[in-house]
Amino acid sequence: MSNFKENLRKIKAFAFDVDGVFSDGNLLLYPNGEHLRSMNIKDGYAVQFAIKKEYPIAIITGGNSESVRMRFNYLGVTDVYLRSSDKMDDFKDFLAKYDLEPDEVLYMGDDLPDYEVMNYAGIATCPSDAAEEIKAISSYISNAKGGFGCVRDIIEQVLRIHGKWMDVDAMHW
Repeated sequence: MSNFKENLRKIKAFAFDVDGVFSDGNLLLYPNGEHLRSMNIKDGYAVQFAIKKEYPIAIITGGNSESVRMRFNYLGVTDVYLRSSDKMDDFKDFLAKYDLEPDEVLYMGDDLPDYEVMNYAGIATCPSDAAEEIKAISSYISNAKGGFGCVRDIIEQVLRIHGKWMDVDAMHW
């Protein structure tokens, strides 16, 4: 059996679902059809810091909110796949774009649409409130729920293993 922390050394990139990972999965619905999500600021800090440290990040979501694209673009994420009906296709596009092997990418998801990609990625992780089927295939289950720091948790672990967490870049947004 392999050691989870040792396997983090292989990680060169991250891919994440949105609803249930960056948000708690609850949506406020406006009459115009727009959805409002709440996201954790520490997750956002970790994302922009990982990008600063040159880790490619993909956001792969079935949602179609331009506010989600704007949020992640603001953090420096350029690979935002909205309205992803087949997450595996988008994940493979991300791999090809950065010449990555599946085992070099950590994926965090929370529900059944993430299942196939999580089985394909190098390391599958999830928040503590993920679906049971997702927990069953995850190498790591964060202590944090979706929307409450699970993204920060896993990015911090990878950057710490790589010796990139606490340095001069960490002190600036």
